[in-house]
Amino acid sequence: MPDTIRAADALARRLYDAGCRYAFGMPGGEVLTLIDALRQAGIQFILAKHENAAGFMAEGVHHRDHAPAILVGTIGPGTLNGVNTVANALQDQVPLIVLSGCVDADEAARYTHQVVDHQAVFAPITKATFRLSAGSAHVIADKAIAIATEGRMGPVHIDVPIGVADTDIPALAPARRRPASPSIPAEKDLETARSWLADARKPLMIVGVDAMNQHAAQAVREFAEDHNIPVITTYKAKGMLPEDHPLALGGAGLSPLADTHLVPFTQSADLVICVGYDPIEMRPGWRDVWTPDSQRVIDITAAPNHHYMHQSTLNFVTDCAPTLSALSDGLDPRATWVDGEIHQLKTALSAAFPNDEDWGPAAVIDTCRAVLPKGTIASADSGAHRILLSQMWECHAPRDLMQSSALCTMGCAVPMAIGAKLADPERNVVSFSGDAGFLMVAGELATAAELSLAPIFVVFVDASLALIEKKQRERRLSNSGVDFPRHNFAAMGVAFGGRGATVRSRKALETALEQAMQADTFTVIAAVIDRGAYDGRI
Repeated sequence: MPDTIRAADALARRLYDAGCRYAFGMPGGEVLTLIDALRQAGIQFILAKHENAAGFMAEGVHHRDHAPAILVGTIGPGTLNGVNTVANALQDQVPLIVLSGCVDADEAARYTHQVVDHQAVFAPITKATFRLSAGSAHVIADKAIAIATEGRMGPVHIDVPIGVADTDIPALAPARRRPASPSIPAEKDLETARSWLADARKPLMIVGVDAMNQHAAQAVREFAEDHNIPVITTYKAKGMLPEDHPLALGGAGLSPLADTHLVPFTQSADLVICVGYDPIEMRPGWRDVWTPDSQRVIDITAAPNHHYMHQSTLNFVTDCAPTLSALSDGLDPRATWVDGEIHQLKTALSAAFPNDEDWGPAAVIDTCRAVLPKGTIASADSGAHRILLSQMWECHAPRDLMQSSALCTMGCAVPMAIGAKLADPERNVVSFSGDAGFLMVAGELATAAELSLAPIFVVFVDASLALIEKKQRERRLSNSGVDFPRHNFAAMGVAFGGRGATVRSRKALETALEQAMQADTFTVIAAVIDRGAYDGRI
């Protein structure tokens, strides 16, 4: 092993040691050394067609390998193209490492072409931002990994000057930070919480993304089963309890129709245990949905409650799995929800989202769920279809439905599916997009072709921004800026080297899905539906 390496190599090797195997972006002269260092460390650089999509591809990989995601952008416009995906990573708690190239400080003092203060841009939308220096390259790399992955996960930005990337530094890195041990509540509050659990006759769990990031699914299931506690999840945490489980109540927070059932049920509980629940995913209907003075509420979170969407009777900034274990240890199970309320709620939710229509968005979702095998990884773009899909799409494991659920950004589903398929090629992967969101990222079909990947891209085609058009009509405003011509999405698939099918019936969709699962390239399935098809359904 040489005595010295480039500063860029120190950064790349630390990322490799953290489990990273892919980086995504578009190269420029300012990041060539960095990309070379990633390659030499064993991290494959994937050329995307836009940095925003590159960030979502990186997130798709993260949901499969759990390593930090990597986005690479060159100076100025390249790096700024990734702002949306970085802001999404902060709100959705994705440990995205953002590597931007920049000119050296001495050069920037008298050279302004494309020079932008990247750190000033990213400071409000990351957990931390650094400017790499040769003397601290090892330390900054380790800090970035630690900050991105510990506590509440999120993005970290590192600006890499051209000259610094090429500077030789000692190969031997200083000692790395060791992760903190898991924590549980203090003794007095823990005993109070345990007594509440022992007394509860109508307990409820609300599980969120902190629990997902802490890999607490098994702990959630055991706790729910031991105490017969039903589980509501946020959309991002769907599958933390398999949704075919009798205690699983599905996702909440985005569908007003679902919330008409879930909110009253929550308010009827005599104990609410929030497990890694970050209400950033929720809509105003979940603001102050309970009164902690009269309803016992325990909050178990990775960070203090500074959101003020709700308050709790007991606040624990602790780790989810060990806290659930400490709450449960030695307590005998008690009869809960003895009047059949859980079954009644599940029946009401099923009736609220029927799957028996001949054709339309619910028929598309139901057909896909029936034909695609259990264990299929799905991604959903923002829009009316996501609200419906997140109620109807049954998840059996965490991260099996990927979406932008906090920032709710369009254009995420296609690149997330590409990233997931790259990281887990043996699994079936399907993305669900509205036609407008699909058009934002259609160029990434070329990326799927170049990588020889075969995900399935389902597009709901109604030639409209369906959710916004629906809101426009509900407010009795004139139709403006929401409609566009119908495009041939199947032909786009073929044009970019894949397959395409246009379907207008369940039978045609079944055939297209079965053929897509056997294909050696990607397939775009354009499901043509009527405008207004979501009315009364979400």
